[in-house]
Amino acid sequence: MFYYLIAPLLTYNFILIAAAVIPALYLLVSVYKRDRLEQESPNMIFNLVKAGVFSALIALVLEKIFSQLLILFVNPDSDIYRFLLYFIVVAVSEEGAKYFMLKRSTWNAYEFDCLYDGIVYAVSVSLGFALWENISYVLHFGLANALVRAFTAIPGHACFGIFMGVFYSASKFYEMYEDIDKSKKYSILSVLVPVLIHGAYDYIATMPTAGNMNYLFILFIAVLFYLSSRVVRSVSSNDRYLS
Repeated sequence: MFYYLIAPLLTYNFILIAAAVIPALYLLVSVYKRDRLEQESPNMIFNLVKAGVFSALIALVLEKIFSQLLILFVNPDSDIYRFLLYFIVVAVSEEGAKYFMLKRSTWNAYEFDCLYDGIVYAVSVSLGFALWENISYVLHFGLANALVRAFTAIPGHACFGIFMGVFYSASKFYEMYEDIDKSKKYSILSVLVPVLIHGAYDYIATMPTAGNMNYLFILFIAVLFYLSSRVVRSVSSNDRYLS
């Protein structure tokens, strides 16, 4: 009797989780399949997705701390508050946590031997982050939220990962050739560029609009998705070994 009472709830939650997971897995597989030289082991990808989940938990703690500090010094109704919230509190916490887990998991990995690998690794971590975040949102807000996030937030995180991965691979490349200055420069860019894109994404997405549609945000994500797909195709087509 108890099972029949809770069965509809269990089924609905299963549907919600599936709706949260499937878009992230689809994007991950799409990026993974473009690895032409040496595809990474399933175990490596699985561990990176787990690392992305851990990065989401780290970012959650950091955002709680920094948001409480921010509200002490800046008026929450001001534009500067929104700017600092999205570019510093959210973007730095999330992309910084992703980068920390990415480098910790892959920098010295023997499989990291091609330029395209950085994209695969960073996207895997980013989509692990998005997976955890998406399950949380969907369980709280339902299927409608899952549909919106499938076309915005999840591919958004994948795009942040793509740009992180490009510069991350460049940093690894220059370190292997003992050009430490360039390696450091690209290491900084592998965090800075995703932070700026992520901050702009959130800031534009939350801008007040005259109507119900935020056309600037639609344009922004269209350009972001287009540029990201071009980067993936270009790096995949011109992939080469790091040494």
